[in-house]
Amino acid sequence: MRPDHKLSLEQVLRDLVSEGMARDEDARRLSHEVPPRDASRLHPLEIISEHKLVSAESPHRVLGLEELTLWLARRSGLDYLRIDPLKIDVPSVGSLVTFSYAAWNRILPVAVTDERIVIATSEPYLTGWIEELGRILDREIERVVANPRDIERYRSDFFGVSNSVKGATAKGAGSQAPSLNDLEALVDLGKVGHLDANDRHIINIVDWLLQYGFDQRASDIHIEPKREAGNVRFRIDGVMHNVYEMPRIVMTPVTSRIKILGRMDVAEKRRPQDGRIKTRKENGREVEMRLSTMPTAFGEKLVIRIFNPEVLLKGFSDLGFSEADERRWRSMVERPNGIILLTGPTGSGKTTTLYSTLKQLARPEVNVCTVEEPIEMVVPSFNQMQVQHNIGLDFAAGIRTLMRQDPDIIMVGEIRDLETAEMAVQAALTGHLVLSTLHTNDSPSAITRLLDIGIPHYLIQATLIGVVAQRLVRTLCPHCKCEEDMDPNLWRSLVAPWKLEPPSGMQAPRGCLECRQTGFFGRAGLYEILTLTDDLKQLITGQFDESILRAKAYREGMRPLRLGGAQKVVTGLTSMEEVFKVAPIGVD
Repeated sequence: MRPDHKLSLEQVLRDLVSEGMARDEDARRLSHEVPPRDASRLHPLEIISEHKLVSAESPHRVLGLEELTLWLARRSGLDYLRIDPLKIDVPSVGSLVTFSYAAWNRILPVAVTDERIVIATSEPYLTGWIEELGRILDREIERVVANPRDIERYRSDFFGVSNSVKGATAKGAGSQAPSLNDLEALVDLGKVGHLDANDRHIINIVDWLLQYGFDQRASDIHIEPKREAGNVRFRIDGVMHNVYEMPRIVMTPVTSRIKILGRMDVAEKRRPQDGRIKTRKENGREVEMRLSTMPTAFGEKLVIRIFNPEVLLKGFSDLGFSEADERRWRSMVERPNGIILLTGPTGSGKTTTLYSTLKQLARPEVNVCTVEEPIEMVVPSFNQMQVQHNIGLDFAAGIRTLMRQDPDIIMVGEIRDLETAEMAVQAALTGHLVLSTLHTNDSPSAITRLLDIGIPHYLIQATLIGVVAQRLVRTLCPHCKCEEDMDPNLWRSLVAPWKLEPPSGMQAPRGCLECRQTGFFGRAGLYEILTLTDDLKQLITGQFDESILRAKAYREGMRPLRLGGAQKVVTGLTSMEEVFKVAPIGVD
C-alpha cells in the first residue's frame, strides 16, 4: 500500500484476497453491495465484519472485527492493542489533542508519560500527523493498531467527559475552594464553591459516568472526595478499580446532580442520605440504582449500587446452584408455609438469590409481598413496601401490615431483633411462606442466632424450613483459563476432613484482554443448604448444641461451603485460591 493515506474498502479486500484470507468472488460481491455512503462513513474493517465476509481458509468462519484488526496490525508491522478503558488516564489523554483532530486522523491517545505518548489508530498508513504531533507535544509518538469501533466509541466518551470537566472547572474557577486549615474542626466540610448542578457540563459528566458503569459491568460506583482531587472508582467482580480523577471544584456539583436525580436533599451534606435512580440502558432495559451518601473529612462521599436487571431473568443454575443444590432449594421454597433464611456477609449475593427466587415464585395466582430497607429493585410482580423509621414503620410493623394484605409469600429484608423475628414466626404459623436474611457465618449458626435473639426452640422447630449460607467467588475467564497440575496438599486442605480424591488437573487463571489480565470474569454463588428434617428438628432444644446439629446435617447430605467450592474447582469454574478467600479453614 502507498504511504500516508486512509484505508479504502477495495484496497483492504484486495489485500485479504492476496493473503488467502478471503475468496476473490466474495470480495467482488461485497465491493458491489456496499453503498458509497457507507463506504465513506464507516471504516473498511467495520464494513467487512458487518457484511459477514467468510474466510477462505477452513473452517470458513466469518471474519470478525477483532480478527481483522489483528490482521491489519500484522500487515502494517505495528503492535495490536485491545483498549481497556479502565487502564486509561482519561484526564491526561483527553487534553493532548482536540476531538476534531483525533476524529479526522482516526486516532485515540491511550497512554502518556513524560517521554512518550501511545496513540491507538485504525489507519496505520495515515502518517502525516505523527511528526506534527510529536513536535507540538515534544514527545515520542508510539502507534498501536486498535479496533476502529472501540476508537470511535472511546474517543467520544473520553473527549466528551474531558471537555465537560474543563467547562465545569472553568465556570467554577471564580468560586472559592474550601480551606483545609480547619479540617479537624469540621467547619467547612464539603462546601466546595457552588456550581449549578443543572449545568450541561455536569449533566454530561453524570450521564457518561452512569453509562460507563453499565458498560464496564460495575456493581458499585464510588465518588470519593480527597484532599487535592476527587476519585471515581468502580467495583467490578468484587474488586475496586480506579477510573477517573476529578477536580474538587467539579466533584460537588456532580454529587449534587446525582442527588437531584435521586430526589435527595441537596442542601443537606452533614447527614447520611439514601436515594434511588431508575434509568434505562441503550437496549431499553431498566436499571435500578441505589444511592448512599456519607459525610467525610473532605466532603460528601457517594456510592451508587447498580442492580443488574438481568438478575431477574437468571435461573438457579445461572446463580451457581448445582443440580443437587437446586433440588434442595426448590423443595424448600415450594413449601406452602414456614421460614427460609439466607445467611452471609454483606455483598455475598443474598439479595440476588432472593429476588431471582421470588421472581420465579410470583405467578399470577400468588400474592408476593416484601418489606425492605431500602427496596433494592422495583419488580412489578411484587407488592413492595419500604421501611421508614421516621414514621415508626420498621420491619416488625411492616410484617404486621402485610399480614392483613392476604399474602402467600412474604419477604423480609433482614431479621435484626426479637420483634421482627417474632412477627416472622407468627406469619409462618398462620400459613405464610416467609423468606428473610440473617448475618451469620454458616447455616447451623443461624439457629443459634435465633435462640440468642429470644425465639423459643419449639417455635423454631415448628416454623423453620431451612437455612442457606451463601458466598460469591470470582469465576475463571472462559477466554484464557488454562490447565495446570493440581497441588495435592492444597486440595487436601480444601476438602478436609472429607476424603475426596483430587482430579488429575485443574483450570487456573491466566489473564487476557477480556478479563483485564485478572484471569476472572463474573461471579457465581457457593451454597451450604441446611434442610431441617424431623431428625434435625429434634436436636433444637433448650440445650441446643450447634456442633451436634452440624455433624448430623453433614451425615444427611448437607455440603459445606468449601465442599461446594471444591466442586466448582473440579468443573473448572473457579480456582482453589478463590474458594479459600470466601470460605477459609474453620468457616465450616
